[in-house]
Amino acid sequence: MRDVVILGSTGSIGTQALDLVRANPDRFRVVGLTAGGSQRELFEAQVAEFAPAVHGLGEEASVEAAAHPCDVVLNGITGAVGLRPTLAALEAGRTLALANKESLIIGGPLVKRVAAPGQIVPVDSEHSAIAQSLRAGRAEEVRRLVLTASGGPFRGRTRADLERVTPAEALAHPNFAMGTVITTNSATLVNKGLEVIEAHLLFDVPFERIDVVVHPQQFIHSMVEFVDGAVVAQLGLPTMLVPIAMGMAWPDRVPDAETPIDWSRASDWRFEPVDDDAFPAIRLAREAGTRGGTAPAVYNAANEVCVAAFHAGRLPFPGIVDVVGAVLGALTAHDVPSSGELTLDDVLAADAWARAEADRHISAAFRGTAP
Repeated sequence: MRDVVILGSTGSIGTQALDLVRANPDRFRVVGLTAGGSQRELFEAQVAEFAPAVHGLGEEASVEAAAHPCDVVLNGITGAVGLRPTLAALEAGRTLALANKESLIIGGPLVKRVAAPGQIVPVDSEHSAIAQSLRAGRAEEVRRLVLTASGGPFRGRTRADLERVTPAEALAHPNFAMGTVITTNSATLVNKGLEVIEAHLLFDVPFERIDVVVHPQQFIHSMVEFVDGAVVAQLGLPTMLVPIAMGMAWPDRVPDAETPIDWSRASDWRFEPVDDDAFPAIRLAREAGTRGGTAPAVYNAANEVCVAAFHAGRLPFPGIVDVVGAVLGALTAHDVPSSGELTLDDVLAADAWARAEADRHISAAFRGTAP
């Protein structure tokens, strides 16, 4: 029996995790639940059903719950607000099932400095797939990592086409049902850019040996290429159930967590290169990740502001990544060299600066003036 704390219990990751708990009462017991507060009725129903020892709404509640005695903390929070709970879980010595990629990306060396070897278990489907595939060989045998991307709802469109994209269209992901920010990030490929940085930090593989390929069907969740030319991939239906189950049970598997692929049905799987001209987000993420320091935090924070502005009608769809690039280009005083020792204050200051700078660019663009 594993005692589990679930942060972000009313979101997509959290609700699926609770479904797995319901299906496996002999394996998991919920001892902590927290949420942001946007779905209070659902949260109250979860608390009534699972009767966790600790529960609450908001960031401080998540920080407190993350340190509560348990076997696993599942961080399913969305956005930079997940950083402090991530640090709290790691400092308390808990195994961290990490779906909140932003906390690792913006915290970078700070998070890795606190984490013990093997303490972080990735829950992103791509990174879970890589972690599973890496069992096939030793670290020194890895040539490169290959992250797969659906390409989002606008795969194949040109930059000009994207100017007319509406918020409703951006939320129509072809395979997954996710929240507003993550779904929009998948449409811009910012999410894939964040995942490139996450893969670098999780697996200590240089950026030049991390590739992205568009695989619209998303049956192959990601791959590892070894030095002898062999490629090991993790395959499955395009859902999050297996990654969540593995995050909570690692290194064990949970029987019947997901329905297997039906190999008796004919299907075609395609692979395509990323269109960097129409979707420059991955290139920008590589630049931010290579620069290090607070640059990844700035990339993430500026994007969160831009996504909100797009959905508020203040920014066209391509403007999301355009403004992120402009904010990264302005990063000077709030930068911390990658060789420096990043602190939480550094990250929070850079996050605040990036949000203000992004808003300044958005306001200027909305008025039709130079920032």
